[in-house]
This record gives sequence, structure tokens and C-alpha cells, in this order.
Amino acid sequence: MIKSMTGFASLARDTGTIVVSVTARSVNHRYLDIQIRSPQVLQTLESDVRDLIQRRLTRGRVDLTISVEFKRRPAVSVDVDDELMKALVDAANRPDVVDAVTGKWEVGDLLRFPQLVTVSESPRQVDEMLHVEQEVARIVEEAVAAVDEMRLKEGEFLQSDLSERIRLLSGLVKNIEQTAGESDDSLRERLTQRVDELAPDLGTNGAVVVQEVVRFVARSDIHEELTRLRAHIGHWEELVEDTAACGRKLDFLLQEMNREVNTIGSKAMGAETSKLIVSAKSELEKLREQVQNVE
Repeated sequence: MIKSMTGFASLARDTGTIVVSVTARSVNHRYLDIQIRSPQVLQTLESDVRDLIQRRLTRGRVDLTISVEFKRRPAVSVDVDDELMKALVDAANRPDVVDAVTGKWEVGDLLRFPQLVTVSESPRQVDEMLHVEQEVARIVEEAVAAVDEMRLKEGEFLQSDLSERIRLLSGLVKNIEQTAGESDDSLRERLTQRVDELAPDLGTNGAVVVQEVVRFVARSDIHEELTRLRAHIGHWEELVEDTAACGRKLDFLLQEMNREVNTIGSKAMGAETSKLIVSAKSELEKLREQVQNVE
């Protein structure tokens, strides 16, 4: 199954207590690279979000942005250090302090001492944050699923194009095999005829020369390369029908196909065969460009 590595989704959900916005986009990348931007209060959720993405996607750079707007202030608990406050008041009422200070002490003066008041999350806020994290995780999962769906749909177009190019390549391989065989027969006939013409002038046995001609033609044989090339095409068709991600395997197969075509080009003779090899290289290059988009 072919899936693209390009996808985008943007969701906003109002749960009644919060408004969550999630934007997810993915582009081509050799591996899975996840970048998450989220508020400080959701940092503990980042590991779960990464796991969620990894369950869905295997390759590509994924950028995920999460924002949360609270519709009411979070509940907090305020604790006052009574002993410290009493000590501060007693100190403020000492005659030497009273004489040195003009005006009265206000509550704001006491609050300037950071040790006096401790503001912390109330049990209610802890429960609310758990609810927030659950809602955010659910919406993130929706966004990642939407990205995955978009990648799958684009993959259908990729698969259609790749299948057509593989079909063209397979046809070129058949034509190369046919024209190369005709070229081998023609070459063998011309060389044998030429040897016969030169035989009276050769200072050696004509049969030995003919054997050398046969060896030369054998070195130009491309049947092994064609067999491997057809096997690679068959393997390609198996991979694209499988449900697993296959982008890297297809890329490797293209390298092997290109190697076989280059070897054929160095061995095969004949103008028509050379034209077919150029066309095969062109199709392989187009396949390589498209495979860079496959997960």
C-alpha cells in the first residue's frame, strides 16, 4: 500500500471548559521526525502524543502545534503561614519599628514576603487538568488521523502514477530483450562472415577465431541482467500491494534496477537497444522522484 508523506490537518474544539486548537502537518523526511509545540501546562502529555503519532506514521517530518484557551480561571488553593504572619505583625508593632515607619501597615505589605503565602493547585484543579489532558489527547488523535487519511488519499494518486511507470518499464525490458537478441544474432553473423572473408590472410586456424568471436558475443549477453530486472519489477508489485510502509524498500529496489540497466547499457549493442535503454533510465528517474514522497 502506497502512502504519501505529505498531509495537513487543523482542528478546533470547544469542550465547554476549554477551547483546544491543533494543527498537524507532515512533509517528506528520511525517517520519522516529530516536532511538538504545546503550552507549558501540557508538557507532561508530550510523551503520549509522540506515542500516538508513532502508532500512525512511520516516516516524514511531523510538526504538531497545540494551543489551549481556558474559559474560566483554574481553581487554586491559597495557604498562609500563620506563624510567620504573627511574627511579622509582632515585629511591625515593636516601638522601634513603629517610630521608624510612617503610615500604617497594609495587607499588601505582608504579601511582599514570598514565604508568607503559597499558591498551589487545588484538588479540583488536578482533576480539571486530567480532564484537559484527556480532551487534548482525543483531539490530537483526530488531527493525526486526518493527516494519515490525507496521506493515504494522496498515496492513491502516487500509486496510480507509479504503477503506470512500472508498466512502461516492464514493456521496455521486453523490447530490450527482443532487440538485444536480434542484435546478438546479427553481430554473430556479421563477425563470422568477416572472419570467413579474412581467413585466407589469417595466419591461424579459422575455427579458433570463430571461437573467440563466440566468446566476445557471450560477454555481451544480458540475459542475467534482464532476469534480475524482471525479478525486481515483480518484487516491486508485491511491495505496493502489501499493507506495510514500503518507501525505503522501493527506493532500494530502484537503485538495484538502475544498476542492472546501466550494466545492460554497457553490454548491449545496436542503436535501437541504446534508445530503449535511455528510455528505461528516464522512467527509473521519474520513479525515483516519486518514491521520495512515499512513506
